[in-house]
Amino acid sequence: MKSLIEKTSEKLVNAFLKNKIIAPIPSKFCKKIEQAQKLRKLCESKIKLPIIGFKAAGTGIPLIKKLKEKEPFYATVYTKNVLKSGKKVRVNKSTLGIELEVCYLIKKSFFTSKGNVTKNNISKFISHMAPCIEVVGYRQRKKGISSFGDLCSDFGANVKFLVGKKKKFKKINIGNLKTNISNKKINQSVNGNTGTVYINPLNSLRFVLNKVKKDKITLSKDFYVFTGSTIGVVPIKGKGTYIGKIDKLGSVKSQIV
Repeated sequence: MKSLIEKTSEKLVNAFLKNKIIAPIPSKFCKKIEQAQKLRKLCESKIKLPIIGFKAAGTGIPLIKKLKEKEPFYATVYTKNVLKSGKKVRVNKSTLGIELEVCYLIKKSFFTSKGNVTKNNISKFISHMAPCIEVVGYRQRKKGISSFGDLCSDFGANVKFLVGKKKKFKKINIGNLKTNISNKKINQSVNGNTGTVYINPLNSLRFVLNKVKKDKITLSKDFYVFTGSTIGVVPIKGKGTYIGKIDKLGSVKSQIV
């Protein structure tokens, strides 16, 4: 007989592949991050789609402290979930909201590098940087966040990523850039700062790369790392075009339908 974690992973993978919403998974896989990580990795092992990169999640230090966690976590991002800026994204009742992030394009040479990624050597792995929007939500009929396990067990709750125009990487004060996401149609506007992302987006990137290295994951091409929200999860209060802006990086759009 199949174990509960096997049955649960099959249901989640099927929901992921077919864009379906299922009943909430057993709470034992959501309460503790260790169990959620096991389920996430099992699910990802069953998916044979092209991987385009990885995302950091739970990067807000106040949220880490509130939920009594030690650090963020990461999840795999598949090519089918990444779109160009301006594309349409359909939301549902299980959608948690929208986030504005800094993403990096990382050279495939990272996978043959030795040792850990540090503040001093991280720059040599980065090719480009860009603003991006992440639409976050569950593949389950549930709302809210009570633990990192809620997010982690459900593929990091990543629904779609929209990537803005990429710029060649250069060193800037990435930990203190003003950000804003808005929908003029419904008069919604929220401000933020890149300094809310696990000290800064580069530190979040370093965290993800070291976790990927520790888990012995390799890819054959350059890949993205999405570093976490500069604003938090912004509720989607209406349909229309959401525009995200990050100082010195540019803008990115998503049509919410």
